[in-house]
Amino acid sequence: MTDKFYLTTPLYYVNDVPHIGHAYTTIAADVLARYKRLRGYKVFFLTGTDEHGNKIARAAKERGLSPEELADSVVKRFQNLWGKLYISYDDFIRTTESRHTKVVEKVFLRLYEQKDIYKGFYEGWYCVPCESFWLESQLAEGSLCPECKRPVERVKEESYFFRLSKYQDQLLNYIEKNPDFVLPPTRRNEVVEFIKRGLRDISVTRLRLEWGIPCPVEKKHTIYVWIDALLNYISALGYSLDGEKFSLFWPADVQLVGKDILKFHAIIWPALLMALGIKPPRKVFAHGWWMVKGEKMSKSRGNVISPEELVERYGADPLRYFLLREVPFGEDGNFSPSLFIKRVNSDLANDLGNLLNRTLPLVERYCEGKVPCPAEERAEDAELREKVRQVVLRLDELMNGLAFSEALSLIWEIIRFANLYIDRSAPWRLAKEGKKERLSTVLYYLLETLRVVSLLVFPFIPRSAERIWAQLGLEDKLSEKRWDEVERWGILPSGIRVRRKAPLFPRIKE
Repeated sequence: MTDKFYLTTPLYYVNDVPHIGHAYTTIAADVLARYKRLRGYKVFFLTGTDEHGNKIARAAKERGLSPEELADSVVKRFQNLWGKLYISYDDFIRTTESRHTKVVEKVFLRLYEQKDIYKGFYEGWYCVPCESFWLESQLAEGSLCPECKRPVERVKEESYFFRLSKYQDQLLNYIEKNPDFVLPPTRRNEVVEFIKRGLRDISVTRLRLEWGIPCPVEKKHTIYVWIDALLNYISALGYSLDGEKFSLFWPADVQLVGKDILKFHAIIWPALLMALGIKPPRKVFAHGWWMVKGEKMSKSRGNVISPEELVERYGADPLRYFLLREVPFGEDGNFSPSLFIKRVNSDLANDLGNLLNRTLPLVERYCEGKVPCPAEERAEDAELREKVRQVVLRLDELMNGLAFSEALSLIWEIIRFANLYIDRSAPWRLAKEGKKERLSTVLYYLLETLRVVSLLVFPFIPRSAERIWAQLGLEDKLSEKRWDEVERWGILPSGIRVRRKAPLFPRIKE
């Protein structure tokens, strides 16, 4: 039976257009999805949008639109961007879809009936723009919201609560027995410390919510984000409606989130699942933020980076490569145009692009443009083949650990070694000396290395990998290839004609 792999991004809120943080999470998920498909897994990759809440209603009103109209327009922006970034999701769920709202209503009723949800009163400080209640101890100086630094108002209102406190010990026990449940380890430690300080029951309905799913117990209440948005990960699998997909793919193997929403996913989400008798996900990984000059991006600072503009200007693959290569996944990174251009020129143009641009003209000049037949292997050829083999052996551990930057660095060891192999072997000198068999072997080993490299980089830079594949004269679909073709050496057919095109990565002028 084929192994399954279920991974998710968070749902993205549609009160504004996609930003670089959305792109970062989704690109990382896509890389993992493509890699697992290459490894032969049956993959289900879910993304989508969170479309309820007062922020949406207010943003729509400001634009003279209904909440549905605003959501539809922003969803199109997300889906268009994912297309431009070659995101290969299997499903895109919206919290306004009936397949989701039905599950939310069923789950709410079940939790209410088993007394995991109860009615009470909530009293606290409420921030209207953030739609968040805060304790006195959490407020910023001057009784301001700790998130947006705006004034808050004192509110006491009727609410339904989820008994989060009931699952405190169960959560700690689960995290202790499953150390990879929350990653990186520093984030796990933060979550454990937060739980140990004591969990409070959380309000899961709002009276003042204009736009959302009505509470099935009492219609004047509206279900809040804690239950609504988080349940998408199982509603997309047809939980409680059609059990086949849920049985196949749950529990989720990897759930990617930004570090700012980790507590929701590492505490509230698994507690909800425990209340339903469902296994928690296997891994929740919180990545860092992309910042500008050490500051978090925000409209007020005027430092927001638009992924749409970057794709339009530089292309999708350079952006995909930079975001996952520049900073270890899990850490914060600084974005600047000069860093971006330097990385793309160095790694993509000078290394990978150069290897292809050096190899194919040699094949055209000395082998009539056809893949030659290799002769006897020498020590330097075996060294290149062994370098490829060692990288292939080590890659899986890095990819399973979401160490994308380290994985790319490892793959680039092959590329740089192959460029060095050209310098040492000097094919132009072999041609001049009439050493045809030796020349054929060197060029074949270079082409075979490029074949393996195209498979290895496909999850990261899919369009560029397909172009390398096609220029090697291969006509089958790269997306249908599997890991056995990565592990096998010497399967590039001799005699096929290479098809050199324009340089893969033209250098970007600073």
